[in-house]
Amino acid sequence: MSNIVAIVGRPNVGKSTLFNRLTESRKAIVDPVAGVTRDRHYGKCEWNGREFTVIDTGGYIKGSEDVFEAEIRKQVQIAISESIAVIFVVDVVDGVTEFDKEVANVLRKSKKSVLLVANKVDNSQREAYSAEFYALGLGEVYNISAINGSGTGDLLDEVVKKLHEEEVEDNDGLPKIAIVGRPNVGKSSLTNALLGQERNIVTPVAGTTRDTINTRYKAFGHDFWLIDTAGIRKKSKVNEDLEFYSVMRSINAIESCDVVMVMIDATQGLESQDLAIFSLAEKNNKGIVILVNKWDLVEKETNSTKEFEERIREKIAPFRDVPIVFISALNKQRILKAVETAMQVYKNKTQKIPTHKLNEFFLPLIENYPPPAVKSKFVKIKYVTQLKIRTTAIVFFCNLPQYVNESYKRFLENKLREEFDFSGVPVVILLRQK
Repeated sequence: MSNIVAIVGRPNVGKSTLFNRLTESRKAIVDPVAGVTRDRHYGKCEWNGREFTVIDTGGYIKGSEDVFEAEIRKQVQIAISESIAVIFVVDVVDGVTEFDKEVANVLRKSKKSVLLVANKVDNSQREAYSAEFYALGLGEVYNISAINGSGTGDLLDEVVKKLHEEEVEDNDGLPKIAIVGRPNVGKSSLTNALLGQERNIVTPVAGTTRDTINTRYKAFGHDFWLIDTAGIRKKSKVNEDLEFYSVMRSINAIESCDVVMVMIDATQGLESQDLAIFSLAEKNNKGIVILVNKWDLVEKETNSTKEFEERIREKIAPFRDVPIVFISALNKQRILKAVETAMQVYKNKTQKIPTHKLNEFFLPLIENYPPPAVKSKFVKIKYVTQLKIRTTAIVFFCNLPQYVNESYKRFLENKLREEFDFSGVPVVILLRQK
């Protein structure tokens, strides 16, 4: 299971401020991929060498004031079932409210790790007030001021104690492929169609009851773990259609896999939540295949497939180099093609281009098309290599990396894709001082 920590609580207690403080403390190891805006309510936090995912539940609440409480109750339930720990934020200025008591009851019964955080404690008088929160029966109260950061270090020390140990790489070395998408796009149908095809598919393997379930798929010359976010597990007691639920499930699956099959509904097209899931996969530097399901229900014209594909590529730009497969999971049309494409993307993602090949290709190209000069400063790129890390990252060593703009990085990435097959793979272009 991924190390997901959810921030829950009433509106206006400071959940988003705390989320921003935690996620912005992260020191990025690689430069962010250009053109991808960070989701406002999902981020990474790094503390003392440990990294975990933070979800601000407040960002997923929809509707007017009167439905707020019901929505928050649902979210607390989801956060409990899908996270490794829950940060419950209360407001020291308001003191204990009836709603805080209700949430505390749910959290106590869950037996889940809960960190009770009194926010807006920015003077000694308020520190004394925070003692009343011990009455909620959730143990230690962590006093913080999310806006200025005081107390967040102690809180993070406790959070990292709750995390799972870093998973040891699976010795079997098999690819992990996840099927993700909005509710009701056909994930279960595809899972069942794939797993129902051959008898020599090994029994599902699971860790905790709520854990992502990996099923060994061994058929038609392929051998990989299928990570399911749909029908294998028990249905949750909470509303299946809640966007937040879908996003948390997707994050869990995306972080556990090598290649993500992002499934969309052909009858509805690429919607905003599909794009959010695509963006999560890209941000996590996973291989990506887009599956357009229910294609059998769409009335076809001569250019239907081509036009549909082009509309998708426009929406996912600038990362357009992604395979798109049109399938019908129910009728088992092209589902083997979907598997073959995912395996090819895995191969693309795990390839390592020899340094001499990169230099032979790029150095003459860069000589003919050098980076534009800035303030009479000329950038000279001397050497190119691929980093030996899980992310596909190509480093260009040069004299003045700070003067290389995003459009030139995009040019380098496009040329890389023309020469080597990185279809479906997010590529990070780095410029470093020689």
